[in-house]
Amino acid sequence: MTRVAAYDCGTNSLRLLVADITGDRITELARETTIVRLGQGIDATGEFAPEALARTFAACEEYAAIVGPLAPEAQRFVATSASRDAGNREEFFTGVRERLGLDAEVITGREEAELSYLGAVSGVADASTTAPYLVMDLGGGSTELVLGTDTVEQAFSMDIGSVRLTERHLRSDPPTEGEVAAALADIDAAFAEAEQHVDVSRARTFVGVAGTITTITAAALDLPAYDREAIHGAELTAEQTADTTQRLLGMTSEERAGLPYMHPGRADVMGAGALIYARLLERIGQRVRDAGGELRILTSETDILDGIALGRARDAQA
Repeated sequence: MTRVAAYDCGTNSLRLLVADITGDRITELARETTIVRLGQGIDATGEFAPEALARTFAACEEYAAIVGPLAPEAQRFVATSASRDAGNREEFFTGVRERLGLDAEVITGREEAELSYLGAVSGVADASTTAPYLVMDLGGGSTELVLGTDTVEQAFSMDIGSVRLTERHLRSDPPTEGEVAAALADIDAAFAEAEQHVDVSRARTFVGVAGTITTITAAALDLPAYDREAIHGAELTAEQTADTTQRLLGMTSEERAGLPYMHPGRADVMGAGALIYARLLERIGQRVRDAGGELRILTSETDILDGIALGRARDAQA
């Protein structure tokens, strides 16, 4: 057994998992999510905003107080999309190091995809699921598509995410038809490029991960509150996702924030996230049907954060 602390710092959220890991079994000791919006404005400015760094560093201090008493044997802090794009990354690195005592690693889109796949598939694969698996990790700045069976075979990171498309296109609240059309054009262009790298038509089990997708699942299930157990392993149809997307897009941010399962820090970008998810599911499902297959659509509460923890434990045990 290895006790691990894993940190996942994305465009929208900073997350922590402290767990005891034996083989591929994760015994969770602490799991936290803080919406820090590190990628605020980065698509336009190319740099982290001072207030975004302040929010992130405050969350790091809170996490340090949680992790310290649990005394993990190994730790890893992974930074993804926003941190790849920022011109003032060193300020971010220094702040993390001062508060947590470890270095933030900016990973590539390929590495992000592989960790997402490891975490997602470990949580849902059983006798009822059929490979190949196609994992989608929908973040604030990027969206990964990862195809594999026992291991990753193909992967691609698209520069579309809930924060990026909200800031770029969905400026009205709720968005206008023209804004939605512009966002869809970006999504379609990104998917056209992704198809050159990932043969989505081979997929038989689709696994959606990360906060946007789990929240959309909660909305589709009309849950009275956010419920990890109800969401994990939930099976949806593309039609349910499309209907839910239209409902969320038609709401104001304030109305979305009032939903019982909605994290208030996601409310303003959930429309764009839902739009990405529904559009990509529509396109992927069509490719699978054209190839004579059927696609099962699942949601997983285990994701890149769990993949970071599993990977770090394996390294520590090697």
